[in-house]
Amino acid sequence: MDRLVYVAMSGAKEILTAQAANNANLANANTVGFRADLTAFQTQQVIGAGLPSRAYATDASVGWDASSGVLQHTGQPLDVAVKGAGWIAVQAADGSEAYTRAGDLHLDPGGLLMTAAGNPVLGDSGPITVPPETAINIGGDGSVSIVGQGQPATSISTVGRIKLVNPPPGSLTRGADGLFRSSADTPVVADAGVKLEPGALESSNVNIAESMANMIELARSYEVQVKAMKAAEDNAAESAKLLQPS
Repeated sequence: MDRLVYVAMSGAKEILTAQAANNANLANANTVGFRADLTAFQTQQVIGAGLPSRAYATDASVGWDASSGVLQHTGQPLDVAVKGAGWIAVQAADGSEAYTRAGDLHLDPGGLLMTAAGNPVLGDSGPITVPPETAINIGGDGSVSIVGQGQPATSISTVGRIKLVNPPPGSLTRGADGLFRSSADTPVVADAGVKLEPGALESSNVNIAESMANMIELARSYEVQVKAMKAAEDNAAESAKLLQPS
C-alpha cells in the first residue's frame, strides 16, 4: 500500500511544479521578448537498500523555447526588435553583462538608454548615454543617432551603437531576473550580423492556447493523483477492519 501512496504523492508534487512553470509562461504571455520555459516529466529510480522496484516522477526544466515571437510595429523611435536570432546586451543589477530580447527602450533623466526593466543598454564601450537632443533614431545595425539641442535638423551625429550578440542558444542560461547570461560567465563577442527592426517590438513566444490546454491537462492529472491517494487510504481502512477481532 505504501507504494501506491508514494507514487501518487510524488506525482502530485511534481505536477504542482509543472503547473507553476506553465502558469509563469501564461503570466508572461504579454511580456515583450519573453521566452517560454520548457519542462518535461522524467522517471527516477529510488536509490536505497530494499527499494529496487520503487520509482517516482520528477518535473524538470529542459531549457527554454528559442523560437521568435511576432514583430509588432509601434512606430516609436526607441522601440526595437531583434530580427531573427540575436540578443541585446544590457547591464544587470550586479554590473555583469546580460542579454535580452526586450527592446522597449527609454531614456532616463540623465540620458542613459535603458530597457523597460531598468537595465542600461550596453554599447561598444559600456552603457550608452545620449546627450540632450531634439530627435533620436536607432538604426538597423544598432547605431544610436541624434539631432542635438540647438542643432539644425540636418546635423545628425552617432552617439553609440547597441551591442548585439548571437551566441548559441544552448550556451545561455536564464537568471532569476529574467535576463540571459553566458554559461561560461564571460561576455559574448558582438556580432555584426545581428540586425534590429526599428519602431517595432517582439511579442512573447508563449503559445497561449497550448498553455491553457496544458493547464487543464495538469489539473486533471493532479486530480487523478489525489484520487489514488484517497483510494489507498480507503483500502488501508478496509484492511484494518479485516484484521480486527470479531
